[in-house]
Amino acid sequence: MGHWFEGVADHLGDAYLRYSFTYGTVSEVDVLVEVLDLAPGARLLDVGCGPGRHSHELARRGFEVVGLDVSETFVGLARRGAPRGATFIHGDARTMSFDSEFDAAISLCQGAFGLAGGPGSDTAVLDPDGAVLERIVAAVRPGGGVALSAFSSYFQVRFLGDDDDFDAAAGVNREHAVLRDVDGVELVSELWTTCFTPRELRLLADRAGLVIDEIRSVTPGDYARRRPDLDHPEFLVVGKRAGATDF
Repeated sequence: MGHWFEGVADHLGDAYLRYSFTYGTVSEVDVLVEVLDLAPGARLLDVGCGPGRHSHELARRGFEVVGLDVSETFVGLARRGAPRGATFIHGDARTMSFDSEFDAAISLCQGAFGLAGGPGSDTAVLDPDGAVLERIVAAVRPGGGVALSAFSSYFQVRFLGDDDDFDAAAGVNREHAVLRDVDGVELVSELWTTCFTPRELRLLADRAGLVIDEIRSVTPGDYARRRPDLDHPEFLVVGKRAGATDF
C-alpha cells in the first residue's frame, strides 16, 4: 500500500531542506546524544529519515546509523554525500520488521510517527501511528533508547489556521498547502498530521513497551527541557524499551 507522503516528497526533492524547520539539525542532535546516552559507536535507526540530515550528523559524530524512509526520492538524496557510517534503505515504517537490532531509534519532524493517519491508513488498526511506534520500539534492544517528536494537539487547536481542517474525532489535521520545488514549480497538496496530547503519548508508549523518561514541549531546533505546555508545536518523547535487566 502506498503512502500519501511519497508524492509530496517526489515534488519537493532538495527543496525540503530549504524549510526553516530543518535548520536546527546540529542542536537537535546535541540533545539526542545526551538524552539517549549514546555510547561511542552505538547503532541507531532513523525512522522517516527524509533526506538524512539527522543520520548524516550522527554518523559524522561516529555513530552507525541506518536511515529508513518511505520516499525513494528522499532515500536517494540521503545517500548522496552520506558520511561513513550512514546507510539508507527504502521502506515503510508501518511494515518494518527489525527485531532488537539497534541501540536506539529516532523518529523526528513527523518523518514517520505522526504521518500514518492520512489517506491509505489501515482502518482496521485502532491507531496506525501507535502501530508505527510499536515497530520502532521493537527495533531497539531491551533497555535501548527511543526519541521521537509528535505534533501537539493543544498547539494545533490553539493556533488553527485558515488552511487547516482539524478532525477532532481522529486527532488528525489536514493542511491545504502550496509546495514549491527547487525550480519554484507549485503543487497544491493536502498534508495530514496526527496530533497528540501527552496523555495519549504515554498510553501509546505503554502499549508499545516503551517506558517514558520524559516528555518535553519543543520546537524544531530547540529541544531544551521544558514541561508540556500549550505554546510549543511539538512534544519530544524520550524513553527506553522495557525488558532490560537493569530496569
